[in-house]
Amino acid sequence: MEIRTTSLPGVLIVEPVVWRDPRGWLLESWQHERYAAAGIGLPFVQDNRSRSIRGTVRGLHLQVRRPQGKLVQVVRGEVFDVAVDVRPGSPTFGRWAGEVLSEDNARQMWIPPGFAHGFAVTTEDAVVEYKCTAPYDRESEVAVRWNDPEIGIDWPVATPLLSEKDATAPLLREVLDRLPAFAAVVP
Repeated sequence: MEIRTTSLPGVLIVEPVVWRDPRGWLLESWQHERYAAAGIGLPFVQDNRSRSIRGTVRGLHLQVRRPQGKLVQVVRGEVFDVAVDVRPGSPTFGRWAGEVLSEDNARQMWIPPGFAHGFAVTTEDAVVEYKCTAPYDRESEVAVRWNDPEIGIDWPVATPLLSEKDATAPLLREVLDRLPAFAAVVP
């Protein structure tokens, strides 16, 4: 497996080895010792799967009281996956990193606790799976507007399909008092 860094410290792109032959392919989507050696060693306690249609944008979401690290992969279709540093005091606060994840490229994106996450579906539909380091906690969830101009994400979708929560989410500057403080060490 190959690990690539992004412009956000701690946010990583994982390129698993894919063994292909005439029958199809096989890859390891998670192996604790190998991923821990690459810097993704937190225990995972919950797996999630979502299916969305073309043009859907989900996010930007994070949890504050029980921050979630997420290892994201696409098992059908393609998405543009995004992490945003929302930790006040961080040198990269308000900046984002994005990566195309698809069933064909088999890439994964590691989003550490304390970062917001979102994605846009760029194929007919997409199935996204992600491993989480903390269980879902509705009471500590914070949403940030997907098109906040101060973040400036270059989404590949002009007029997205949004949930009510995402369509009415506040701007990043409007939730500063609810966000996790920056810690110099990113797990």
